Amino acid sequence: MDVILHMGAHRTATTTFQYYIRDHLADLSKQGVAFWGPQEARKSVFPGLFRSTVSKRIRNPALRAEGRVRMFAAQAQARGVRQLLVSDENMLGNCAQNLRSGQLYPAAGERAARISAALGGRVRRIVLSIRSQELWWASACALTVSRGHPVPSSAKREAISHSRRCWRDVITDLACAAPGAEIDVLPFEGYVGQPQAVFGAAFAGEAPADTQGRWLNRSADLRSLRAGLAEQGSDPDLLPDGAGRWQPFDTEQSVRLAENYADDMHWLMAGADGLATLTETSQPIRADISLPPAALIKGQGYDKGQLAQHR
Repeated sequence: MDVILHMGAHRTATTTFQYYIRDHLADLSKQGVAFWGPQEARKSVFPGLFRSTVSKRIRNPALRAEGRVRMFAAQAQARGVRQLLVSDENMLGNCAQNLRSGQLYPAAGERAARISAALGGRVRRIVLSIRSQELWWASACALTVSRGHPVPSSAKREAISHSRRCWRDVITDLACAAPGAEIDVLPFEGYVGQPQAVFGAAFAGEAPADTQGRWLNRSADLRSLRAGLAEQGSDPDLLPDGAGRWQPFDTEQSVRLAENYADDMHWLMAGADGLATLTETSQPIRADISLPPAALIKGQGYDKGQLAQHR
C-alpha cells in the first residue's frame, strides 16, 4: 500500500479539495483508494503524535500514537486498499504557530518525520501547495483573527516580512524527513478552483469531474473581521476601514514577501536541487522554447492597428 500525503499548505484551497474527495469516495474506494481527511487525522489517527512532553497517565504519548497510526494503516492494507490519501494541512503545523514564530512552518520537518516513521516507510508522494507569501500571510492573519487570536502587531508584521524562511526551506525539511518520497509542489495561483487538477497531480491519473464548484473556508473580509472583533470585546479600529480583502502588510513589506516567493519559484523551476518537482497546470507561466504561431505576426504595428480599431 502506498501513502500519499496532501500536506496543505493552509490557505491554498485545501478544504475545497477535501470536500471534492469526499464527493467521490464511493468511486475511489472501488479503485482501491482510501481517504483520511482532517476528521480522521485530527480525531483518530494523529492525536499525540507530535507531543514531546510526558504525561503521568501516558508515559510516551508520541510512541503510543505511532503504534495507533501503524495499526490503522495495517487495517487499511488488510482491507485491500492500494493507495491511502491523507489530506490535512495541520500535518505541517497551524497558522497560529506560524504567526507566533513569525516563520513558515518551523516544525514541518520534525512533524513530517514522525508521520513517515509512523507509516512505516509507506509514504510514496508528498503533495504541497504553495502561495505567494504576501497573500499567504495576509490570509493566515485573517483566519487567525477571525478565530479569536489577536491582531498581529506592526512589529510582528515587520518581523514576518524580514523572515528568511521560505517555501524552499519547508520543502527541504520535508525532503529530509521523508527521503524516499516524491515531493510535488503545486503553485496555488495555477490550481485555484481546480480540485480535480490537484487530484491528478497527487495520483498522476484521470480525476473525477468537479461538479460542485465550491470555494470553501475563504478569508473573511474587513467588514466581517471588524464585526468579529467587536463581538469579542476587542477594538475594531485595530483594522482599517473599508471592504474587501485585508492586507496587513504595507507596500514595502509586501514587496519583500513577494520577492521571497519569486526566489522560491526560480529555485523550483531550476530543478529544486533534485528535492521536488514543480507541477504546473496546462496554462504556461513561463516562456516556451518557441513563440506561438500568432505571435510571429504581431508587433508594434499590430498594436497600433488594434488601437485604431477601438477608437
